[in-house]
Amino acid sequence: MAELFIKQAQQYSEGRPSYPEELFNFIASKTPCHDLVWDVGTGSGQAAKSLAKLYKNVVATDTSPKQLEFAANVPNVRYICTTSKMSISEIKTKIGAESSVDLVTIAQAMHWFDLPTFYQQVKWILKKANGVIAAWCYTVPEVNSSVDAIFDKFYTIDAGPYWESPRKLVDEKYKTIDFPFEAVDGCDHNGPFEFKIEKVMDLDSYFTYLRSWSAYQIAKEKGVELLTDDVVDKFTSAWNEDGESQKTVIFPIYLRIGKVGNLY
Repeated sequence: MAELFIKQAQQYSEGRPSYPEELFNFIASKTPCHDLVWDVGTGSGQAAKSLAKLYKNVVATDTSPKQLEFAANVPNVRYICTTSKMSISEIKTKIGAESSVDLVTIAQAMHWFDLPTFYQQVKWILKKANGVIAAWCYTVPEVNSSVDAIFDKFYTIDAGPYWESPRKLVDEKYKTIDFPFEAVDGCDHNGPFEFKIEKVMDLDSYFTYLRSWSAYQIAKEKGVELLTDDVVDKFTSAWNEDGESQKTVIFPIYLRIGKVGNLY
């Protein structure tokens, strides 16, 4: 699905939220070693740069070279553009040997994957038996009742026809995504676990986030402008009604986390 984000790669980089330190600390607490992470579908590296603070080395891969152009340069992060269907041989060459990775992470991307194939790759590369896989998504942002009411119609009715079917897994908070992994130590299930990230945004930044959607890009390619003057006016009116130009926008995050254990 990399092609959906190529044309708005800069907007994706600027508009998407980062992730809370609490999330990464929780994940890191579940891996016995902190040597190597494979961050799959890294996009512009939002997760990779945070993982680099907790792990010695991060290999961050994406199928979109345009997305990777906007990734932050971090000394212990190695960015690699890969094919969409990597073989085990390619994984061995570019990522690492069998049973060599402490953690595989997927931030806001796993709903696009061919999961049976991907899970076989995860099984092969994670350390046995405590290698950890952590995948998370964030759902719709929360601003205030006025803005959120406009957003709800925009998301479900205006943009709704242009979301591809995998987006439903995000709307369902990854509860229904196939995730056949054992609970990590200290947890009695494999999620989803809820976290939140707050991002201070002005209205232009909020619109940049909306334009970063794959649905926005699909609509645009079909000749449909979702952010019409009428929609922009409604958002603007709701945004400005309290007189504050900047707002704290809350993005709920849902994490699935598990270990290979004895499943394979």
